[in-house]
Amino acid sequence: MSSTTAAAPSTAETRTYLVRTLGCQMNVHDSERLAGLLEERGYLPVADVPEAAARATEAGDGGADVVIINTCSVRENAATRLFGNLGQLAAVKRERPGMQIAVGGCLAQQMREGIVEKAPWVDVVLGTHNLDVLPALLERARHNAEAQVEIEESLKVFPSTLPTRRESAYAAFVSISVGCNNTCTFCIVPHLRGKERDRRPGDVLAEVQAVVAQGAIEVTLLGQNVNSYGVGFGDRGAFAKLLRACGGVDGLERVRFTSPHPAAFTDDVIEAMASTPNVMPSLHMPLQSGSDTVLRAMRRSYRQAKYLGIIERVRAAIPDAAITTDIIVGFPGETEEDFRATLDVVEACRFSSAFTFQYSPRPGTPAADLPQVPAEVVAERYQRLAALQQRISTEENEAQVGRTVDVLVAEGEGRKDGATRRVTGRAADNRLVHAALPPGLPGENRPRPGDMVTVEVTHGAPHHLVADSALSGGTFAVRRTRAGDAWARREGLVDEPHSHGEPPSRPDGPSGFPRADGGTRPGAGSTGPAPAGRGWEAEADGRGRCGRGTACLRDRGRARRGPG
Repeated sequence: MSSTTAAAPSTAETRTYLVRTLGCQMNVHDSERLAGLLEERGYLPVADVPEAAARATEAGDGGADVVIINTCSVRENAATRLFGNLGQLAAVKRERPGMQIAVGGCLAQQMREGIVEKAPWVDVVLGTHNLDVLPALLERARHNAEAQVEIEESLKVFPSTLPTRRESAYAAFVSISVGCNNTCTFCIVPHLRGKERDRRPGDVLAEVQAVVAQGAIEVTLLGQNVNSYGVGFGDRGAFAKLLRACGGVDGLERVRFTSPHPAAFTDDVIEAMASTPNVMPSLHMPLQSGSDTVLRAMRRSYRQAKYLGIIERVRAAIPDAAITTDIIVGFPGETEEDFRATLDVVEACRFSSAFTFQYSPRPGTPAADLPQVPAEVVAERYQRLAALQQRISTEENEAQVGRTVDVLVAEGEGRKDGATRRVTGRAADNRLVHAALPPGLPGENRPRPGDMVTVEVTHGAPHHLVADSALSGGTFAVRRTRAGDAWARREGLVDEPHSHGEPPSRPDGPSGFPRADGGTRPGAGSTGPAPAGRGWEAEADGRGRCGRGTACLRDRGRARRGPG
């Protein structure tokens, strides 16, 4: 390996870090673990060290001593994007003695030593199965003055056992499984993430209790295929039981999950969603294609009729559910008839939104070796699908006008909030809502990230809702929450927790899962990892997202700057 690291100017206790995340929510959650590992070793988030953050450049280094890029390999341009980022960071590293660059995630698992061969200034490469080695690899690279590449072929340490610095004080990801047992011909993820491994229900619930005790009021359960949760320990009904058990966690107001698989999606999950009040009326159900021929070639073990049946039963049980999906256009062999079948399913399902992709071959997948659809045909079909979904999304969002919604205020989601005097967050069905504040609202009464606002929708756009009811004296109410308090404490705006009028505790019910302390109903008194914090950014679809707010919401006049 080539030499990569100059002598460090300081010890780990004074070194700063920035994690840049590319890809899915699983990667975001892994980045929280990487950040937790570094902070356990004394590294500081660069956003918390103003003199370091002040040296940030346009290369996306944030001014940090250590920059970690947590990669995704789903899209064809993933490698191009990574090496473009690394090229920009190389110039920064030449001017910053002791700076280190680490690459992790799915692309690192796939490319291994190839990353250092193409970018010899990279110090550390680690895969998806050994997040825990990051601090040791950084130290070894610094000591030996050469790159360290360490890739494991199977999971050694379950990520959920690692220290965590969570992105949000009010909402948390909780992993229920890692890996995937499916063999979709277009997907590289099972090869890079390994076979599915499930956590025990008691461990999952203990983590849910812990994050709620720290202030979170929303939890998203994560897995590559959440429906198959429980197969590993012999309980195919475990996921529905887990949803019901989350309904008994005091203080947990919103439960979401991603992603399910149509082949394994069962009616007991639909019933659990409908009957558990804190499970939100939103569902992401990947379609990929509406053609049975293409689904067979994709090795997706369901067909159009099964998919449409699931959507019909969900809408019957949960009429207000917002359903989203994933669709691939131009899979090898796709004909015009196949594509029209996809358009028919989209029209029938009326998704609130869809993540649509032009097929791109991924090396190492069976589909990459099949005859490809001409690029110009794929592009033309993609535009037709995008236009159809835009129309449906607009119509569905316009139908929300006049509805009263409860919005969990978020930080960093509304880039124009300061200029428009709005706050932004998610409604129960996960639609993005921009809500206006009443004119003259005192600063101490403004909702904080983690607080709830009740507003009336006044406009529906393709990708968001606008709720300007407060501007005309209409519906507007703020509920201060424990989550808002947790955000304020994290920002250093208050010292002690306050009590608020939280929703009443949910009644006991048969969850089917034991509590960590031996009881049958989860409580909120658990303790857990250190409080949530900052120090890394997330990127999705090429855009950066600040992990902190832009202004103090307690009327103290202090600007809060993001990490990059």
